[in-house]
Amino acid sequence: MTTALRIQELPARDRPRERLRQLGAQALSVPELLTLVVGTGSGRQSALAVAHGVLGQAGGSLARLAAMSPRLLAGLPGLGPARATALLAAVELGRRAAAEGRAEGAVFRAPRDVWVAYAARLQDLPVEEFHVGILDGRHRLDRDVLVSRGTLTNSLVHPREVFREAIAERAAAIVLVHNHPSGDPAPSLEDRVVTRQLVEAGKLLEIPVVDHVVVGRGRYVSFSEAGIL
Repeated sequence: MTTALRIQELPARDRPRERLRQLGAQALSVPELLTLVVGTGSGRQSALAVAHGVLGQAGGSLARLAAMSPRLLAGLPGLGPARATALLAAVELGRRAAAEGRAEGAVFRAPRDVWVAYAARLQDLPVEEFHVGILDGRHRLDRDVLVSRGTLTNSLVHPREVFREAIAERAAAIVLVHNHPSGDPAPSLEDRVVTRQLVEAGKLLEIPVVDHVVVGRGRYVSFSEAGIL
């Protein structure tokens, strides 16, 4: 039986850490980047072999890796609770960096603009998140506010929580955004009830709700486009 080649057995120029130092992180493959997060291998596997195994379990998809539970990930060969949480944290940092780059200062001219700004962050989450985008007079995103995490209900998403930051920031308008972990963005009855409540509250506060975009996997539903806002 052959054993996997360990990092120390590779030429120095081919080791992930050295390649990152010399060429930058963008030059490394996904398994190499995961190797650096894993750190060291187990008794039977090198760190690179562990990284390949983890990626294989996720079907080669970082999005699927991010959606794996800490317990499931910790049970994979060569990992454990500490390394599993480090991997999930690293993937989440990458997702948030991508979301910031797309959302910061974005102009929401149409529902698809909202989708583009939020999809990278929300479409593969295993739980629902409800966000409020605070817009200026030109419908540019001034600030993103995470209001709740968990199943959408009118007890979790209360007008007080939704509009507190909008009032403080003197928002010209707001856009509501949340995801469906199932991947199907079709609005539920609860989605509709909560949206109606928030639209009415916005009218009283003179901070209009311009849209509610439900993010699914690779697609979205806009309340304004569907004529149900």
